[in-house]
Amino acid sequence: MYIILLILSAVCLGYFLGIAFWVGHGTNFYFIWLFLGLAAMIMAVLLKKGIWAAYVPVWFRRIFAGLVCFCCVIFFVVEGCIISGFSQKGPAGLDYLVVLGAQMKTGGPSKALQYRLDEAVRYLEENPDTRVIVSGGQGPDEHISEARGMYEYLTGKGIAPDRIIMEDQSKSTFQNLTFSAEFLDKEKNSVGVVSNNFHVFRAVKIARKAGYGNVYGIAARGEPFLQYNNMMREFFGVVKDFMVGNM
Repeated sequence: MYIILLILSAVCLGYFLGIAFWVGHGTNFYFIWLFLGLAAMIMAVLLKKGIWAAYVPVWFRRIFAGLVCFCCVIFFVVEGCIISGFSQKGPAGLDYLVVLGAQMKTGGPSKALQYRLDEAVRYLEENPDTRVIVSGGQGPDEHISEARGMYEYLTGKGIAPDRIIMEDQSKSTFQNLTFSAEFLDKEKNSVGVVSNNFHVFRAVKIARKAGYGNVYGIAARGEPFLQYNNMMREFFGVVKDFMVGNM
């Protein structure tokens, strides 16, 4: 078992270093891989030296093992739900798209946001009667609102300005969808929610909880190297939104 834990530790620490020094990331969530790597390493040492068996009571070891197994089951069930959103594309002829915001950098959209916008452009070019709501406020590290940045990107790609509606006050996925609903008839209009593949499952669930009667996910690609980090982060997002009643 300690060998498996050492391998797990090396993978987690290597992934952390890859994000920190190679691709970078907009949040500090990736430090979870450092935590997991160190935790696995410490556990491997405890097992190898016999400390775990010699000094930790049996009852505690059993409870700990049970909790780990329970958490693993919950984790894989939620991740399965997340993966179910990867292939969603939505039908043709939707009334509206809602493009969910992500980090806007000084030089333009982050990679994650660019993938969402490019997917929206493809759909809008194929469906000229569909309008689009770009949804996202301005964070403390952003020079303009995400909605304004998305508007400029879409118009630069040839999407007519009169097809674009800006919602520039939201700070979360829940707010993206509830604030965007003010610009459409959420019970009657057909709506496609555009986000990265790992985020689509939660976004559609939140939209339905918010009263959207005819909503579909439209999955854009995710950043390949960051996909595992984003899926781990999304796990906590799904659990949080489920617990607070957003989905």
